[in-house]
Amino acid sequence: MMLERGCVQVYTGDGKGKTTASLGLALRAVGRGLRVCVFQFIKGGGPYGEHLIAEKLAPLLTIIQSGRPGWVNTKDISEDRRVAQEALEQARQILTSGNYDLVVMDEINGAVGFGLIDVEQVLELIRQKPQSVELVLTGRNADEQVMAAADLVTEMREIKHYYKSGVPARSGIEM
Repeated sequence: MMLERGCVQVYTGDGKGKTTASLGLALRAVGRGLRVCVFQFIKGGGPYGEHLIAEKLAPLLTIIQSGRPGWVNTKDISEDRRVAQEALEQARQILTSGNYDLVVMDEINGAVGFGLIDVEQVLELIRQKPQSVELVLTGRNADEQVMAAADLVTEMREIKHYYKSGVPARSGIEM
């Protein structure tokens, strides 16, 4: 199956659920026989639960992790930027390869926010997207230009979160 028209979706905001929503879409697409690649920026470490299920759903679902283990070094982003720029080129090749119907670029908006990727580079990805490929861009603080270029923008807004009462990230729920 191939999409006639692929759209650009953005999932942003300070609430939980951006990656989760994109993985739900990926699961739905795989269920219909679409080929999906989830490319994760600034998410070194793991494996997360989604990586474990991707092994079972291969070859229809591929998840690629990029980034250093731990969090972005905000005092000196040079190494994180180098890694993100290499990842961006790999993600661009995936997007334009013709091998996937749905490409999720998870946390790409966060990578822009940290200065690891330039907003113009994301806009160029949107312009390079083949017509039949659905592209999903996730992460907090999506740039206004990216949201303007998208066909759909969803903002997750935090109203209440159990982290604030001391509940740590849980296996199978947050990771």
